Amino acid sequence: MLSLQELSVGAHRSAVNIARNEFRHPVETLEFFGLKPDMTVIEILPSTGWYTEIIAPYVRDHGKFYAAHFSPNASLSYMAPNLRAFEAKITAEPELYGRITVRHLNPPHEVVIAPPASADMALTFRNVHNWIMAGQEREFFATFFAALKPGGILGIVEHRARPDADMEVMRTSGYVTEDYVIQLATEAGFEFVDKSEINANAKDPTVHPEGVWTLPPNYRLGDVDRAKYTAIGESDRMTLKFVKPAM
Repeated sequence: MLSLQELSVGAHRSAVNIARNEFRHPVETLEFFGLKPDMTVIEILPSTGWYTEIIAPYVRDHGKFYAAHFSPNASLSYMAPNLRAFEAKITAEPELYGRITVRHLNPPHEVVIAPPASADMALTFRNVHNWIMAGQEREFFATFFAALKPGGILGIVEHRARPDADMEVMRTSGYVTEDYVIQLATEAGFEFVDKSEINANAKDPTVHPEGVWTLPPNYRLGDVDRAKYTAIGESDRMTLKFVKPAM
């Protein structure tokens, strides 16, 4: 079995994806959450599968991987094509991804992302702001709580807003306060365990003309001040760990 470090720089990953290790710190992040190769893991909305490339092969032989992806019935136009691209990716490399189970996550219609109380760990990376924009953040957290077994871990990485940012900022900028994420998780029934500065970026002031999408890799302003935003790098991020209490 390959280690997380070996998988993070493996030949199955593109040079572009490997280059983003610098900002996403996947090995340190997954070790902080406590990922083990025999776990049942749910990756929540994996998009193109950047983290899937590391986690799914790691648990392939001794654990179980659920990808809680977009629904083909989702309302936003980019979601169904994103799902199809992910399915094509994992189908093309069965030796790596052949044991992935894809489930659809589309509250309130599709919310069973694994058998109830079955998963050891649920992980989500830079997604909470999207749920806030949709006004569905509480529905999503309730879904994770239902899928995790007692003692199961919820790991969250999210763009971090200034502590005094209000809901309008969180609905429009892509940045979310740590306090609000902790509030959402605890309201859903989770207990806060720990946080890490693994994915912090002190150079990011978090206030930009086009929100977090001003920064790389999106560069929503195009060439305007591109060198400035390149120097900042990717966003400042929180890394939070929660547990579903034992019954």
